Amino acid sequence: MTEPLIEVVGLRKAFGRHRVLKGVDLAIDAGTSVVLFGPNGAGKTTFLRILATLSKPTSGTVRVAGVDIKNNPEGIRQYLGLVTHAPLLYTDLSAEENLAFYARLYGIDAPARRIDELLERVGLLHRRHDLVRTFSRGMVQRMAIARALLHNPPILLLDEPDTGLDPQAAEMMTDFLREIGGSERTVLMTTHHLERGLELADRVLILQGGRIVFDEQADALSYEQLRPTYDEYVGAGVMVA
Repeated sequence: MTEPLIEVVGLRKAFGRHRVLKGVDLAIDAGTSVVLFGPNGAGKTTFLRILATLSKPTSGTVRVAGVDIKNNPEGIRQYLGLVTHAPLLYTDLSAEENLAFYARLYGIDAPARRIDELLERVGLLHRRHDLVRTFSRGMVQRMAIARALLHNPPILLLDEPDTGLDPQAAEMMTDFLREIGGSERTVLMTTHHLERGLELADRVLILQGGRIVFDEQADALSYEQLRPTYDEYVGAGVMVA
Protein backbone atom coordinates (compact mmCIF):
# COMPACT_ATOMS: atom_id res chain seq x y z
CA MET A 1 0.00 0.00 0.00
CA THR A 2 1.13 3.53 -0.78
CA GLU A 3 1.81 5.61 2.31
CA PRO A 4 -0.57 8.59 2.66
CA LEU A 5 0.98 11.99 1.99
CA ILE A 6 -0.64 13.41 5.15
CA GLU A 7 -1.26 11.19 8.17
CA VAL A 8 -2.83 12.45 11.40
CA VAL A 9 -3.23 10.17 14.42
CA GLY A 10 -4.89 11.10 17.72
CA LEU A 11 -4.37 14.83 17.22
CA ARG A 12 -5.34 16.97 20.19
CA LYS A 13 -4.91 20.67 20.84
CA ALA A 14 -5.85 22.62 23.95
CA PHE A 15 -5.45 26.25 24.87
CA GLY A 16 -5.36 26.13 28.63
CA ARG A 17 -8.50 24.28 29.68
CA HIS A 18 -10.20 24.84 26.34
CA ARG A 19 -9.88 21.73 24.18
CA VAL A 20 -10.12 22.62 20.49
CA LEU A 21 -9.12 19.34 18.84
CA LYS A 22 -10.14 16.20 20.70
CA GLY A 23 -8.62 13.32 18.78
CA VAL A 24 -8.47 13.79 15.02
CA ASP A 25 -7.48 10.82 12.86
CA LEU A 26 -7.05 11.42 9.13
CA ALA A 27 -5.09 10.07 6.17
CA ILE A 28 -4.92 11.94 2.85
CA ASP A 29 -3.44 10.42 -0.28
CA ALA A 30 -1.35 12.42 -2.73
CA GLY A 31 -3.33 14.22 -5.41
CA THR A 32 -6.55 14.37 -3.40
CA SER A 33 -8.64 17.52 -2.94
CA VAL A 34 -10.21 17.48 0.52
CA VAL A 35 -12.73 20.08 1.71
CA LEU A 36 -13.27 20.49 5.45
CA PHE A 37 -16.59 21.95 6.57
CA GLY A 38 -17.61 22.96 10.06
CA PRO A 39 -19.03 25.87 12.07
CA ASN A 40 -16.98 28.67 13.57
CA GLY A 41 -15.06 27.37 16.57
CA ALA A 42 -14.99 23.77 15.35
CA GLY A 43 -11.18 23.80 15.14
CA LYS A 44 -10.67 24.08 11.36
CA THR A 45 -8.13 26.90 11.47
CA THR A 46 -6.29 25.32 14.40
CA PHE A 47 -6.07 22.07 12.46
CA LEU A 48 -4.61 23.78 9.39
CA ARG A 49 -2.15 25.77 11.50
CA ILE A 50 -0.83 22.54 13.02
CA LEU A 51 -0.45 20.95 9.59
CA ALA A 52 1.40 24.09 8.47
CA THR A 53 3.80 23.78 11.48
CA LEU A 54 2.63 27.17 12.81
CA SER A 55 1.17 25.64 15.97
CA LYS A 56 2.27 22.65 18.03
CA PRO A 57 -0.18 19.88 18.94
CA THR A 58 -0.86 19.12 22.57
CA SER A 59 -0.62 15.42 21.72
CA GLY A 60 -0.89 13.10 18.77
CA THR A 61 1.15 12.68 15.60
CA VAL A 62 1.19 14.44 12.24
CA ARG A 63 3.31 13.08 9.40
CA VAL A 64 3.86 14.69 6.03
CA ALA A 65 5.52 12.51 3.39
CA GLY A 66 6.32 10.06 6.17
CA VAL A 67 8.13 12.64 8.34
CA ASP A 68 6.86 13.65 11.78
CA ILE A 69 6.40 17.42 11.66
CA LYS A 70 7.72 17.75 15.22
CA ASN A 71 11.08 16.35 14.13
CA ASN A 72 11.66 18.56 11.09
CA PRO A 73 9.21 21.48 10.79
CA GLU A 74 11.55 23.53 8.60
CA GLY A 75 11.99 20.67 6.16
CA ILE A 76 8.25 20.00 6.05
CA ARG A 77 7.49 23.58 4.98
CA GLN A 78 9.02 22.95 1.56
CA TYR A 79 6.06 20.63 0.93
CA LEU A 80 3.47 23.22 1.93
CA GLY A 81 1.79 26.27 0.45
CA LEU A 82 -0.50 28.12 2.86
CA VAL A 83 -3.29 30.64 2.28
CA THR A 84 -4.90 32.05 5.43
CA HIS A 85 -7.20 34.94 6.29
CA ALA A 86 -4.10 37.18 6.18
CA PRO A 87 -2.71 37.29 2.61
CA LEU A 88 0.90 37.78 3.87
CA LEU A 89 1.57 40.35 1.17
CA TYR A 90 3.25 43.75 1.39
CA THR A 91 0.70 46.29 0.26
CA ASP A 92 3.28 48.96 -0.65
CA LEU A 93 5.10 46.58 -2.98
CA SER A 94 3.94 45.65 -6.46
CA ALA A 95 2.67 42.19 -7.36
CA GLU A 96 6.01 41.38 -8.98
CA GLU A 97 8.03 42.74 -6.03
CA ASN A 98 6.02 40.66 -3.55
CA LEU A 99 6.68 37.44 -5.43
CA ALA A 100 10.35 38.35 -5.95
CA PHE A 101 10.70 38.85 -2.18
CA TYR A 102 9.24 35.43 -1.40
CA ALA A 103 11.28 33.84 -4.18
CA ARG A 104 14.42 34.97 -2.38
CA LEU A 105 13.12 33.48 0.88
CA TYR A 106 12.49 30.16 -0.86
CA GLY A 107 15.85 30.26 -2.61
CA ILE A 108 14.28 29.91 -6.05
CA ASP A 109 16.83 30.09 -8.85
CA ALA A 110 16.04 32.36 -11.81
CA PRO A 111 12.66 33.39 -10.33
CA ALA A 112 11.61 35.81 -13.11
CA ARG A 113 10.12 33.08 -15.31
CA ARG A 114 8.28 31.50 -12.38
CA ILE A 115 6.87 34.90 -11.31
CA ASP A 116 5.64 35.63 -14.83
CA GLU A 117 4.08 32.16 -15.05
CA LEU A 118 2.19 32.57 -11.78
CA LEU A 119 1.01 36.12 -12.45
CA GLU A 120 -0.35 34.96 -15.79
CA ARG A 121 -1.97 31.94 -14.18
CA VAL A 122 -3.83 34.08 -11.61
CA GLY A 123 -4.78 36.65 -14.27
CA LEU A 124 -2.65 39.47 -12.90
CA LEU A 125 0.25 39.70 -15.34
CA HIS A 126 -1.11 43.01 -16.63
CA ARG A 127 -1.01 44.38 -13.05
CA ARG A 128 2.52 43.18 -12.28
CA HIS A 129 3.85 46.69 -11.58
CA ASP A 130 0.82 47.88 -9.57
CA LEU A 131 0.94 48.15 -5.78
CA VAL A 132 -1.01 45.44 -3.97
CA ARG A 133 -2.91 48.08 -1.99
CA THR A 134 -4.68 49.04 -5.23
CA PHE A 135 -6.03 45.51 -5.70
CA SER A 136 -9.56 44.30 -4.97
CA ARG A 137 -10.18 41.63 -2.35
CA GLY A 138 -10.45 38.96 -5.02
CA MET A 139 -7.19 40.05 -6.65
CA VAL A 140 -5.42 39.99 -3.28
CA GLN A 141 -6.64 36.42 -2.72
CA ARG A 142 -5.35 35.37 -6.13
CA MET A 143 -2.01 36.99 -5.28
CA ALA A 144 -1.94 35.09 -1.97
CA ILE A 145 -2.42 31.82 -3.85
CA ALA A 146 0.35 32.78 -6.29
CA ARG A 147 2.61 33.39 -3.28
CA ALA A 148 1.69 30.00 -1.82
CA LEU A 149 2.41 28.23 -5.14
CA LEU A 150 5.70 30.00 -5.80
CA HIS A 151 7.91 27.09 -4.71
CA ASN A 152 5.57 24.56 -6.39
CA PRO A 153 4.60 22.71 -3.18
CA PRO A 154 2.88 19.32 -3.46
CA ILE A 155 0.43 20.32 -0.69
CA LEU A 156 -1.75 23.44 -0.67
CA LEU A 157 -3.57 24.42 2.55
CA LEU A 158 -6.39 26.96 2.15
CA ASP A 159 -8.27 28.45 5.09
CA GLU A 160 -11.57 29.88 3.79
CA PRO A 161 -10.07 31.46 0.65
CA ASP A 162 -13.51 32.62 -0.53
CA THR A 163 -14.30 34.68 2.60
CA GLY A 164 -15.32 38.26 1.82
CA LEU A 165 -15.46 37.79 -1.95
CA ASP A 166 -18.38 39.00 -4.03
CA PRO A 167 -20.17 36.31 -6.09
CA GLN A 168 -18.22 37.04 -9.28
CA ALA A 169 -14.85 36.96 -7.51
CA ALA A 170 -15.86 33.81 -5.61
CA GLU A 171 -16.77 32.07 -8.87
CA MET A 172 -13.44 33.10 -10.38
CA MET A 173 -11.69 31.74 -7.29
CA THR A 174 -13.57 28.44 -7.60
CA ASP A 175 -12.54 28.09 -11.24
CA PHE A 176 -8.91 28.81 -10.36
CA LEU A 177 -8.83 26.35 -7.46
CA ARG A 178 -10.35 23.68 -9.68
CA GLU A 179 -7.56 24.31 -12.20
CA ILE A 180 -4.66 24.09 -9.73
CA GLY A 181 -5.92 20.92 -8.04
CA GLY A 182 -5.61 17.56 -9.66
CA SER A 183 -3.20 14.68 -9.66
CA GLU A 184 -0.03 16.70 -9.13
CA ARG A 185 -1.13 18.53 -5.99
CA THR A 186 -2.92 17.68 -2.75
CA VAL A 187 -5.35 20.36 -1.57
CA LEU A 188 -6.92 20.71 1.87
CA MET A 189 -9.38 23.59 2.08
CA THR A 190 -11.79 24.87 4.72
CA THR A 191 -14.90 26.76 3.71
CA HIS A 192 -18.39 27.62 4.95
CA HIS A 193 -19.84 27.39 1.44
CA LEU A 194 -21.22 23.88 1.07
CA GLU A 195 -22.10 23.95 -2.62
CA ARG A 196 -18.84 25.57 -3.73
CA GLY A 197 -16.75 23.30 -1.55
CA LEU A 198 -18.50 20.20 -2.87
CA GLU A 199 -17.68 21.28 -6.44
CA LEU A 200 -13.97 21.35 -5.59
CA ALA A 201 -13.73 18.24 -3.45
CA ASP A 202 -12.74 14.66 -4.07
CA ARG A 203 -13.48 14.02 -0.41
CA VAL A 204 -15.70 15.84 2.10
CA LEU A 205 -15.11 16.09 5.84
CA ILE A 206 -17.14 17.72 8.61
CA LEU A 207 -15.34 18.85 11.76
CA GLN A 208 -17.53 19.45 14.78
CA GLY A 209 -16.67 19.65 18.45
CA GLY A 210 -12.99 19.05 17.76
CA ARG A 211 -13.56 15.74 15.94
CA ILE A 212 -14.15 14.63 12.36
CA VAL A 213 -17.74 13.45 12.43
CA PHE A 214 -18.29 12.83 8.71
CA ASP A 215 -16.00 11.58 5.93
CA GLU A 216 -17.30 10.75 2.46
CA GLN A 217 -16.23 10.76 -1.19
CA ALA A 218 -17.62 13.81 -2.97
CA ASP A 219 -18.87 11.85 -5.96
CA ALA A 220 -21.19 9.96 -3.62
CA LEU A 221 -22.87 13.21 -2.51
CA SER A 222 -25.09 15.87 -4.00
CA TYR A 223 -25.68 19.25 -2.43
CA GLU A 224 -29.23 18.13 -1.62
CA GLN A 225 -27.74 15.26 0.40
CA LEU A 226 -24.91 17.26 1.96
CA ARG A 227 -27.07 20.09 3.29
CA PRO A 228 -29.24 17.97 5.64
CA THR A 229 -26.20 15.85 6.57
CA TYR A 230 -24.35 19.00 7.63
CA ASP A 231 -27.40 20.15 9.62
CA GLU A 232 -27.61 16.75 11.29
CA TYR A 233 -24.04 16.90 12.58
CA VAL A 234 -23.70 20.64 13.16
CA GLY A 235 -27.22 21.78 13.86
CA ALA A 236 -29.87 23.36 11.66
CA GLY A 237 -29.83 27.12 11.52
CA VAL A 238 -26.06 27.43 11.32
CA MET A 239 -25.25 30.00 8.64
CA VAL A 240 -23.75 28.24 5.64
CA ALA A 241 -23.94 29.75 2.17
